[in-house]
Amino acid sequence: MSTDAPAPSTARRLNFPTRFFYGFGSVAFGVKDNGFSYFLAFFYAQVMGLPAGTVGLAIAGALILDAFIDPIIGQLSDNTRSKWGRRHPFMYAAAIPVAVSYLLLWNPPKGWEDGALIAYLMSTAILIRSFISCYEIPSAALAAELTTEYDERTRLLSYRYLFAWMGGLAMYGLALAVFLRPTEQYPVGQLNPEGYANYGLFAGGLMLLAILVSAIGTHRQIPHLREPPSEHLTFGRLAREMVGTLSNRNFLMILASSFFLYAGIGLGFAINLYFSTYFWEFTSAEIAAFTFSSLTAAILAFLVAPQVAKRFDKKPAAMILIPAALLVAIGPIVLRLLGAFPANDSPLIFGVIFATNIFAVGIGIVANILFSSMIADVVEDSELQTGRRQEGLFFAAVAFINKSVSGLGIFASGLIVAAINFPTGARPGEVPEATVRALGLVYVPTQVALYGVATILLLGYGITRKSHMETLRKLAAAADLAQEGEPASSIGRLS
Repeated sequence: MSTDAPAPSTARRLNFPTRFFYGFGSVAFGVKDNGFSYFLAFFYAQVMGLPAGTVGLAIAGALILDAFIDPIIGQLSDNTRSKWGRRHPFMYAAAIPVAVSYLLLWNPPKGWEDGALIAYLMSTAILIRSFISCYEIPSAALAAELTTEYDERTRLLSYRYLFAWMGGLAMYGLALAVFLRPTEQYPVGQLNPEGYANYGLFAGGLMLLAILVSAIGTHRQIPHLREPPSEHLTFGRLAREMVGTLSNRNFLMILASSFFLYAGIGLGFAINLYFSTYFWEFTSAEIAAFTFSSLTAAILAFLVAPQVAKRFDKKPAAMILIPAALLVAIGPIVLRLLGAFPANDSPLIFGVIFATNIFAVGIGIVANILFSSMIADVVEDSELQTGRRQEGLFFAAVAFINKSVSGLGIFASGLIVAAINFPTGARPGEVPEATVRALGLVYVPTQVALYGVATILLLGYGITRKSHMETLRKLAAAADLAQEGEPASSIGRLS
């Protein structure tokens, strides 16, 4: 039998070790993502003393430039032929560069002028994001390869999100409780530059460990994965295939939705420390304690998401959960702006925000798990139309949007901080009340608009459980024809 024939679509049920090792690698992404989202803009603006607007622009520019690398990695991974398959060579190669570049990001040279520091920030940000993409995109593509079963994908991606959140939150809490704890010299621990350097060293080592454990742990699955056809590939052909694959209508709608969704998520993460430190005036210890509320949310989402996917189609569930997560998250801010929320010196304030965070984060994670599972389901929909499986390209395209608009979200947070004249290096309680209030007045409507558009755009996504099962049936029939000597192009005629 020719190795170029499409293999039958298999709805494999995966065992626990496979799910565990697949998910564990996301610890690296979670650590990096939390660092960028929660600390990076704050560190370079409030600690290194660079203008907040300039920092936001530098990070956004770096992320957008880096994002163009993702589709290239996706295409290369989809078309790689090796004894280690399509994905694992990239995963192994990324491990050490990821750790080193993340360490450099948090150790900027001392005594440099602002322009040189901005250039350093952009360069190291591009490096770490590019290296993590060499791991993350092939790893993400594995979800669509390991199983084609509608519910099993949601279950598998639940592990991915659980470990991403656990890794990111554990590192976030450790940073605040250990590396950024208050000292006599720095009573506000978040302003301690030495703490960020130690954080970068520890976090880089953790990312290295996570990537290697995942790559080694999933290595035994390589014989079960797809192998690309043995073809002569040119840049022109790859470009044409990329355009043809990404023109899938269902994918375009979810891509458009992700543009606004990830912009909102990026903005929320980037500005979160401002709200925790200045809007609610929490201490470093209290902010660190929120790690446990978010961890609780991640565990609950891990348990709930597969059950939601079993009971409901993914699209309608996501369309309800995405705005619900935002409404719960901004509820306390809106009530404070309306004068209907306890003051910051109230003993109730921490408990209320802690509980709210569990529900908001939990609902949001479930929505994101379903969102990613919907992307995986597009793979077979596209294969039926084009005859090509390009998991890496699809996840790379979403990563491209994620990075680009998350960068815009970070940039927007810098613009908001600059627009309301938020002071640099200010301590909690010293910022004018009108400035703190302006933070909420600008943030809330911006998020409502972003999340609202993201939800509406999902109306154009047409894959359901029933249609996905029918697609798998047609692909299986096409594979049978190929085994009997029919050309691979028969796939298109079955649709």
